Amino acid sequence: MQKVIDSAAKLRSFIEKENFKGYDPYDTLNSFIPFEKLGKWASAIAIQIQKRNPVNIRPLLGIKKGINPKSHGLLLYAYSLQYELTKDEKTGESMENIFNWLIENYSKGYSGYCWGYNFGWANPVKYVKPYEPNIVATSFVGKGIYQYYLASRNEKAKEVLLGITNFLLNDLPKFENERGLCLSYTPIMKDACFNATLLGGEVIARVYDLTKEEKYREKAKSIADFAISYQLPSGLWNYEIDLKSGKELAQTDFHQGYVLESISEIAKYADIESGEYEKAITKGLEYYRKEQFYENGQSLWRIPKIYPVEIHNQSQGVITFALLKKYNPEYFDFAKKIAEWTIENMQSKRDGHFYYRKTKHFDIKIPFMRWSQAWMFLALARLQYESKKSEK
Repeated sequence: MQKVIDSAAKLRSFIEKENFKGYDPYDTLNSFIPFEKLGKWASAIAIQIQKRNPVNIRPLLGIKKGINPKSHGLLLYAYSLQYELTKDEKTGESMENIFNWLIENYSKGYSGYCWGYNFGWANPVKYVKPYEPNIVATSFVGKGIYQYYLASRNEKAKEVLLGITNFLLNDLPKFENERGLCLSYTPIMKDACFNATLLGGEVIARVYDLTKEEKYREKAKSIADFAISYQLPSGLWNYEIDLKSGKELAQTDFHQGYVLESISEIAKYADIESGEYEKAITKGLEYYRKEQFYENGQSLWRIPKIYPVEIHNQSQGVITFALLKKYNPEYFDFAKKIAEWTIENMQSKRDGHFYYRKTKHFDIKIPFMRWSQAWMFLALARLQYESKKSEK
């Protein structure tokens, strides 16, 4: 574990030297160029080109480093895990500062606390304004705040978590059928993305854990039931389902890890004992382990494509297999193997930041704060936390 500890320390030093600010793979629309005025395809194409560009031309486009609320949620989660282990004063100060920033910078005008990204983003179907709240950013902030509450016992955190749940249940369009409940990605349109609704379910389950109000347990369980019902015989989940056609979109990558983690966390915090849940997680983990990763800890990009090796796939693999180690004694060791491969192949020896991608012929080393640094810091913190728990 020493390699992991040293790596986390170098990465934390980099994050703090950058004052938690950074670029993002999807921040192209922060440019002075009005892509959104050039037609519905212009913004989407510009984002896709820029996120693949190995040369960081963002300063030339007028794009500045910024604080991303989701990044702060991930960092709050990581610092809170570290603080629980060490009670280190500097760690506690950083944890408090991040929490205070989040409650001062939430998106206003909704039923409760919520967050979006510090940039606009688009695909051919929708355009989302900067700081327009979404379920993913809000839920990761919620997970961080819950961990912060465990570390600090600050009652303000409970108030914020209840506010987040109000946003999730009151402001997001819902889709409900005989399978269960699905919450939409944003307030602006109804859709059904499996990993996204499960992330919302996680936060609702955590609020049940704090309040023991049955309505939250019922909602969290209904969300998990909905997603589990769409698991494929192989153990895989597709990314989303088109509510009009019923057609599912396949995208096999780190989202499989999201789904597995969320179902497990919902079951844990909502006190759900279910053989169906256990079977779904077991089968899903087996698929994730066998199909998404090589034995040396390197991940595929999107099955069956090998390249690029993506830092988010690496970090989520560490988190999923470390957190769900009870399902197979080999999983925790494999989480360490993923971490060690990533440290060896994707961490800068110079300043400790993690690369964004490794292609077959070159690396994209741009130090994205949310996508790369925050995720790897959380992954390494989770690995250390689970290691210490196993020693007790």
